[in-house]
Amino acid sequence: MFVMYELESHLTLSSPDYLARLNAPTAWSTRLMPHHRNMVRSQCHVLESRGGGIARHALTVRLAPAPGRDAELRSRLAGLVRTLPERPGLTGAHLLQHQTPAIATTTEQMIRRGADQAADWVFVVCGYDLDALAQVASSELSAHRLEGEGAAHEPISGLYGIAYSATPADVT
Repeated sequence: MFVMYELESHLTLSSPDYLARLNAPTAWSTRLMPHHRNMVRSQCHVLESRGGGIARHALTVRLAPAPGRDAELRSRLAGLVRTLPERPGLTGAHLLQHQTPAIATTTEQMIRRGADQAADWVFVVCGYDLDALAQVASSELSAHRLEGEGAAHEPISGLYGIAYSATPADVT
């Protein structure tokens, strides 16, 4: 499962209202959180973005730059952000970088029994054609290719179908 929330500001993740919610989870969250295992929860800044973020499918790649190869990898991925949305079947590409908010461990995290993992960088490609995304996953964004272009060992990718999307007007 892949869930993405888009925020106006990274500061929202350390705001009093957000922390109040995380420290007073609903009964439903309290019941379900102990069953969540191996969560990867990355609070990210957008480094590069082009095109739409919502489509029928998404390809995600969790990766980190190899030591000393940050600039090389970012340059390569920035090039993909510029070109991938122009391909048939694809609608957007986004490079995100994790930055942990400066907050104490929340009640919700304690219910999950431990710290969440985080991806250093996340590359998200959105599209309406699953085959087009699979082709990108097996070529330009394959683990072997990314490692050759500056990624640390074993980038992890996943293909997802959209189950639900909402705008602020839908949830207020």
